[in-house]
Amino acid sequence: MILGLSLALIAGSLLSLQNIFNNKVNERAGSWATTTLVLGLGFLASLTIGLIFEGKHLFILGKMEPWYWFSGLIGVGVVVCLVQGMKLLGPTYAIAIALTSQLGFALLWDSLGWLGLDKVPFSFKQLIGVLVIVSGILVFKLGGRSEKQEPVKMT
Repeated sequence: MILGLSLALIAGSLLSLQNIFNNKVNERAGSWATTTLVLGLGFLASLTIGLIFEGKHLFILGKMEPWYWFSGLIGVGVVVCLVQGMKLLGPTYAIAIALTSQLGFALLWDSLGWLGLDKVPFSFKQLIGVLVIVSGILVFKLGGRSEKQEPVKMT
């Protein structure tokens, strides 16, 4: 369990870091160039590392539903939407909303047993957990200092 928690924490930090980098690339290159660069380099890195660690077994996929092959297309939507969301909302707010949306939809799909997932009974505790996170985002966005104030400069 500790390993799973550690890996999830690392994944969250890497996602936030990647999105900040993506936003900086987008400022110079544009949304589609950013998406191409991010997913293209990800493909090359995955292919190289996969070949090193798995060799030819990398290409043995077994029985898989055909629509699962299109998950890379979903990645295009993720990168484009997050880059634009960060441009319009700022990194913290955009990522907070994206992660909350991810949690809410995971809860929905788990509860309904969609997409080949084992059906997990829905509970009020799960709903309250998501609502607490949404409330935190609202407090973060609406409860901060006003936009008219000058940011504090460190000298």
